[in-house]
Amino acid sequence: MSSPIRTVSRLLLATLAVLCVVPSQAAQLVRVGAAHFPPYTVRPESGADTGLLPQLVEALNALQNDYQFVLVPTSIPRRFGDFKQGRVDMAIFENPDWGWKDIPHTTVDMGLEDAEIFVAQRQPDGQPVRQQSYFADLAGKRLALFSGYHYEFANFNADPKFLAQNYDATLTYSHDSNLLMVLRGRADVALVTRSYLSDYLLRNEKVADQLLVSQRIDQIYHHYAILRPAAPITGEAFGKLLQGLRNNGQMLKIFDPYKIAVVPVPGT
Repeated sequence: MSSPIRTVSRLLLATLAVLCVVPSQAAQLVRVGAAHFPPYTVRPESGADTGLLPQLVEALNALQNDYQFVLVPTSIPRRFGDFKQGRVDMAIFENPDWGWKDIPHTTVDMGLEDAEIFVAQRQPDGQPVRQQSYFADLAGKRLALFSGYHYEFANFNADPKFLAQNYDATLTYSHDSNLLMVLRGRADVALVTRSYLSDYLLRNEKVADQLLVSQRIDQIYHHYAILRPAAPITGEAFGKLLQGLRNNGQMLKIFDPYKIAVVPVPGT
């Protein structure tokens, strides 16, 4: 007859063997759309993990084991179709006013604020030094804009023909190109995000004195996450993960260097 100790030992070994064979529940995959939107996402189609979105995804994955967030390259105009067709579960650094109103979704306040500002040459050749009043009226000025962006001054109409006809706008896919157009006198005003301009001036200190940055703000970017109704993660669960990153200081660490404000989220 086996002793009670041997019996218990065999049961423990059997239990350990079962635990080793049965895999733990796999983390649910959450596909996050990554469209070129510097400095948030930079050329995701190239496969380079650059920008703030990859840093945020890395922090989300390090925080917990229930969800595995992965980036899926898309584009600014294509992201709506990818979202509706289920190729991505979530769009981040969005705003419901940017074309999402007719698409079923859940919004999550990310507690992040950026701003769209105007930039001009401080003193073009042979002309007086410009003042802040230069930005008061855009009529008759050549604008350099980022293709696909929704600007408040244009009532969030991102149609290229509308912008070209009504605002003499040149549209590109590069903030650097737009600022260079201003510096070379090929455009009068460029619109850029405050976060991008901060990074640009760190990389191009010599041109800082040549640029006049507006006190006027086109719009405040209050960032939201946009989730599909059938996404693997609920809006409530994602909001709790973001709160976890706020609590452990990761949100401030990621966004503060780019002058993106981490602001209180109502109800938290």
